[in-house]
Amino acid sequence: MLTVIEFVAFTVFVAVLSAYKTRDEKLDTEEGYFLAGRGLPGIVIAGSLMMTNLSAEQLVGTNGQAYSGSMATMAWEATSAFALIILAFVLLPKFLKGGIATIPQFYEMRYDTFTMRMFSIMFLFAYVVTMLPTILYSGAVALEKIFDVSAIFNISYFMGILIVCFATGLIGMAYSVFGGLKAVAYSDTINGVGLLIGGFLVPILGFIALGQIDGGGFIAGVKHFCTATPDKMNAWSAPNAMAPYIPWPLLFTGMFVNNLFYWATNQSIIQRSLGGKNLAESQKGAIWAGFFKCLDVFVIVIPGIIAFQLLGETSSGAAFDGDSAYPALVLQVMPKPLMGFFAAVMFGAILSSFNSVLNSSSTIFTLNVWKPLWGKDADAKKVVKVGQYFGLIVGILAIIISPFIMYFGSGIMNFINECWGLFSMPILCAVLFGMLSKKAPSLAPKIGVPVHIVLYAIGYLTMFDKIHYLYWVFVCFLVQCVIYFACIKICPREVAFEIPDAKIMDMTPWKNGKIWATVGALVVVVMYIIFSPLVLGA
Repeated sequence: MLTVIEFVAFTVFVAVLSAYKTRDEKLDTEEGYFLAGRGLPGIVIAGSLMMTNLSAEQLVGTNGQAYSGSMATMAWEATSAFALIILAFVLLPKFLKGGIATIPQFYEMRYDTFTMRMFSIMFLFAYVVTMLPTILYSGAVALEKIFDVSAIFNISYFMGILIVCFATGLIGMAYSVFGGLKAVAYSDTINGVGLLIGGFLVPILGFIALGQIDGGGFIAGVKHFCTATPDKMNAWSAPNAMAPYIPWPLLFTGMFVNNLFYWATNQSIIQRSLGGKNLAESQKGAIWAGFFKCLDVFVIVIPGIIAFQLLGETSSGAAFDGDSAYPALVLQVMPKPLMGFFAAVMFGAILSSFNSVLNSSSTIFTLNVWKPLWGKDADAKKVVKVGQYFGLIVGILAIIISPFIMYFGSGIMNFINECWGLFSMPILCAVLFGMLSKKAPSLAPKIGVPVHIVLYAIGYLTMFDKIHYLYWVFVCFLVQCVIYFACIKICPREVAFEIPDAKIMDMTPWKNGKIWATVGALVVVVMYIIFSPLVLGA
């Protein structure tokens, strides 16, 4: 009962505080609803960026990868700092100068309307079919174990997952549909504080539990962690390693371009940065988010290694499924009086990612699909209303799809990343060449998208059991580059593109931004030295 009371109390606290912070917001305008009135400060952007990314699919899935693999999994987190640096100093100044609200809007400005709609549909398909259902399912896996929903109601595991997905989806829709981006961003930040507390408790308590194996406490546990499984400490996997390991050449190839796509061109992520009050605040948000991603290693990678060392085998001798390792560790080390708080933090993390992606889906559909086709003369209230209705429909579809994710056996994170691979490189290259080349024609993405989909599908069907899929992602990236260079050479854009100046905000860069970006990059380098054969790895 105490667990339930704590869970409800923290969840209600977040809802009430978010409602209070956004009580005076004008949600009947496009900027107010979709971009938080372009008034987000840097720390809120950073917190929302972290929480949009950090959800149950990371807590469960990435820790599951670490459990099954090694510290090489931290590449998904730590190396994100480099992509965020590029976002802050290369792309954000151009996006914000042009008054861009969505990535597809940039595609229309840079290429043409057909390209914009093509990429809008790709984003929406990926969000509705992949991201939203997986967020709900991964969270349901953890919450079902904590509350034992199927046993309480004497129902099947599938029905227990469905009930949790349904409840989570309804509350997430309430934030996104009725509160807009600002409610999403503030709830993200509040939940982020809770997640930092609850998330760091798990490895701390895990170290204590490991220390008890050797008759000691926290310090003994840290020593046990660092020495018991040296192969797990090595973040530099062999070049021929397969997922969930990350071969070291991928740090400079497939992982780099994958992170660049996710953190610099993925609408559900960078929408927070586009809602900054000025360029400096948006840059602060991106750079600080890079630091948070380094801290994430302690929350969504190290617990997976602890779980392997502490719970490597069940009483029957069978190994845990990777995606079950983190919930099992939580149940093992978390004191009962804190279980309700931790469940609420987990619930908040699920909501943060779900409502953020849902808000981005509504933004893309409403501003890039519905309004140009059917709402050219619609007033602002009508536009917002359509966004709300679309959010409800998409949320319901995600709830229906989510329980069936359990039947995909590759692991939660592998499933997400392999699905995104079908779209990622065309989205990334259309932005990079659109920004960095004044002559890239609209023909390039029209050729690039179908070529990539066919090429990626061939790799998926014939090679993913032989090589790491991120190698193939990098091959697809290179093919996209060849297509763009060829189009620029053969049929360049007739009029060189210059991004217009929308003059909607102060474009003064963050004065100390490059200093902090350098510090962030050095932190990543130091982490890779520590988790290498030079220090802890083997």
